[in-house]
Amino acid sequence: MQTYLILFLAIAAETIGTTALQASQQFSRLWPSVLVVVAYGVSFWLLSLALKVMPVGIVYAIWSGLGIVLIALIGLAVFGQRLDLPAILGMGLILCGILVIHLFSNASPH
Repeated sequence: MQTYLILFLAIAAETIGTTALQASQQFSRLWPSVLVVVAYGVSFWLLSLALKVMPVGIVYAIWSGLGIVLIALIGLAVFGQRLDLPAILGMGLILCGILVIHLFSNASPH
């Protein structure tokens, strides 16, 4: 369970970094740019801790999949970026894939 907490913190840091990347306006604003570097550094460090226990394919699938979905939600809420139906369905499939990994894979610690 601790590994999942570390992984979810890595996802949160990556999500913060990606949101700051949008806010940095192509690294033309100092503080959002600093936040990008710090948040991605924290995210990769936490990701490396999760890799001590879980296989890289599983960790990366969960990290990137949940990151995609969270960034899409933040893009909608913060930046007013809308998604069409195929994009929403695709993200739903990503979430289904993460659930299959978590619930049924022996490669994922339960």
